[in-house]
Amino acid sequence: MRHHELDMTKGKIWPVLLMFTWPLLLENTLQLLYYTTDSVIVGQYVGMSALAAVSATTHICGMLVRFFNGTATGAGVVISRSFGAGDREKLRGAVSTTILLTAIGCVLLTVFGVSLSSWFLRITSAPPEVFRDADVYLKIYFGGISGLLFYNVGGAILRAMGDTKRPLIFLIICSVLNIGLDLLFVRAFGWGIAGVAWATILAQALSAVLVMREVARSTGAFMNLRMNRRLAGDILRIGLPFGIQMAVVAFSNVFVQGYINAFGTGYIAGWGVYMKLDQYMMLPIQSMGQAVTVFAGQNIGAEKHSRAKSGTWTALIMMLTISSGVALMLCVKAPFLASLFSPEGEVIKYGTFFIRMCTPIAVITCFNQILAGYLRGDGESRMPMIITLGTHVFFRQIYLFVMTRLIPNNIYIVGFGYPAGWILCAVITMIYYFVHQRRRSKYGSI
Repeated sequence: MRHHELDMTKGKIWPVLLMFTWPLLLENTLQLLYYTTDSVIVGQYVGMSALAAVSATTHICGMLVRFFNGTATGAGVVISRSFGAGDREKLRGAVSTTILLTAIGCVLLTVFGVSLSSWFLRITSAPPEVFRDADVYLKIYFGGISGLLFYNVGGAILRAMGDTKRPLIFLIICSVLNIGLDLLFVRAFGWGIAGVAWATILAQALSAVLVMREVARSTGAFMNLRMNRRLAGDILRIGLPFGIQMAVVAFSNVFVQGYINAFGTGYIAGWGVYMKLDQYMMLPIQSMGQAVTVFAGQNIGAEKHSRAKSGTWTALIMMLTISSGVALMLCVKAPFLASLFSPEGEVIKYGTFFIRMCTPIAVITCFNQILAGYLRGDGESRMPMIITLGTHVFFRQIYLFVMTRLIPNNIYIVGFGYPAGWILCAVITMIYYFVHQRRRSKYGSI
């Protein structure tokens, strides 16, 4: 085993989970800051319409990229199991198959994204004044999407073997380069929104080269690239449901925003403040959920099922404690945090309102993320997908449609749409987790 790799089948559980999670958390935070920087530079040096154009592409980019990244989770599970079992031959086959599947995905997503960018903007009702810039951004972004996809899948491969440090280092390099290129292309060259798009894809291309070079060194998979149909089937069987889940949930947020928009500018801005801060709160929970997937995958691959379950509950207790502290801090400091986004009184008022209404209940998402992480590590990704789609998409839309007609013009009802979905998702996920464990105890491997 290389010194960068982390064998999660040995050692005390909570330090192992933290060793895996903290670089991943920092990496996810940097990625969030990465895209925030693009918006800040566009808003500062190009103008409001260009900033609106970048914002108009958020759900479109997020929907397609999250679909691919979710599907890549299947590769992480297959690779982590091979690694945990010490089967280097299967590990090389899984990595080789993942790389070839990624190449196919790059071609499809490039063609799909570039050719349908205008159509996506039309169905999401992008305003005419931002349509052209948004279309330019999308075409450049999807034209160079291969760098992002190869970086993400390369990072997933390294993380599946317990290595979270090198993907983080490469992301730091990429982020610094992106900021420098943003300033060069936008401020010095005056390329506008196209400059931001070019800066993004060039920085991502460098990160892809760096991470895939390390994948080649760690696994030797590039020496004989071959598609293993059985492993490809396993990867898609586990990852495809999660990819669909992530894409649909991302796209459904467009419709939730529509209900908020009906209340006017102050509410829209306040909801936007809450959503930005909510992402930073969710990152530790999501990062630990990813850690649990790898932890469970490695330990189940090594036939250490009891350790896999113990790690899951250890992670859940850790995240309930941490997220409760974060939620308390956000609620206490809500007016100050909202003021960082805007000095306007309405923004601070409604931003504080949404933060204090939703953030305490967001703690319950620990159950969703951690227990679903275990299930995916055990190869069961279909039911977490069904549960999440059923609660975060269909139930949430039905709730908003019905309740806004029974009790119209009530921001409390609309704002509670997110927490209502979280609560139902947590209850159903817990029930299914115990059903899954009972089936495993009775029938063995599932």
